[in-house]
Amino acid sequence: MNYSSTNYSISAFALLGFLTFALVGLITPQIRKIAIHFNAVDAPNLDRKTQKEPVPYLGGIAIAIGVLFASYGSMLAVDFSWNTIRLASTVLIPAVAISAMGLWDDLRGLQPWPRLIAQTFTAVAVSTILIATNTSGVAFGNAFLNYGITTLWIVGVCNSINFFDNHDGGAAGTVAVITFFLFFIAYDRQQILVSALAVVTAGATAGFLLWNRHPAKIYMGDAGSLFLGIIISVLTIRLSPGVIPVYKSLAIPVLLMAVPILDTTVAVISRLYRGISPFQGGRDHLSHRLMRLGLNRKITAISLWALAAFYAALALALYLWPDTYGTQIIFIATIAWLLKLIGFLRIPSEG
Repeated sequence: MNYSSTNYSISAFALLGFLTFALVGLITPQIRKIAIHFNAVDAPNLDRKTQKEPVPYLGGIAIAIGVLFASYGSMLAVDFSWNTIRLASTVLIPAVAISAMGLWDDLRGLQPWPRLIAQTFTAVAVSTILIATNTSGVAFGNAFLNYGITTLWIVGVCNSINFFDNHDGGAAGTVAVITFFLFFIAYDRQQILVSALAVVTAGATAGFLLWNRHPAKIYMGDAGSLFLGIIISVLTIRLSPGVIPVYKSLAIPVLLMAVPILDTTVAVISRLYRGISPFQGGRDHLSHRLMRLGLNRKITAISLWALAAFYAALALALYLWPDTYGTQIIFIATIAWLLKLIGFLRIPSEG
């Protein structure tokens, strides 16, 4: 689905991504100072915490500021129209709303159920907008099915990104990889708005990674992970690969999100097996299991980024060669994912 017929060079998008990268890289230290001033720090006071010193965790504010300034600034400078503003706002406003709830959780703490209810309410609202405006990249013939799958995807992606933010640079780097590959597919499809938001998100998370890589100087917190969850879920829904049959188009966003989904699946299965709530935190994520194998923090983060790049590259390959290699790519990706699932579950968990 093309949101604009205007042709923009890839260098223009590269510049937009770089400016967002620079903006977030510059403001993150200032946000860190504010977090320290208000004692908004993640203290290593629980068994599941892996850091040794308190770390500020309001970095999501820097990510959100970067994405909002870059998105609306570029629209004002290049393509100022009500339609463009409206379409972008249907992603950004819900992202800000759920990020505000995440910020409250960061500062005051919330129980899992209010969080899930807020996520579901936001997902239903976004699903209604997407379906009413016919801006879903791949739609089904049944309205109820469209609502159901769209809502579940948004809630699932939000939680998977939130779960995945458990290691220095893990989530930020992985989101940067996902949105980088998503950009190339959207750009080739001339989905200008999706391309712009994808490259802005990639730039913002890469800029934040300057301060979030090991040893992390700041965490993104729930404000950041939930903000990114809405952005990525809506971008992958709006992405229109144009691949036939439909199941191949649907496989592309799933492949892009394969690693966060894997992390959530491993953690949930592990917790249910041990008879504890899936919403209870624990040291049973992919990062914790990789470190249990002897990898250090830096190599663990790089391994997660590489795994995300592997599946994202498969998504890009599926988009480029759907007829010649599409079925084989999906088969290989499915087998590889299942083997990873079994392999990670075999590593002892510590909840």
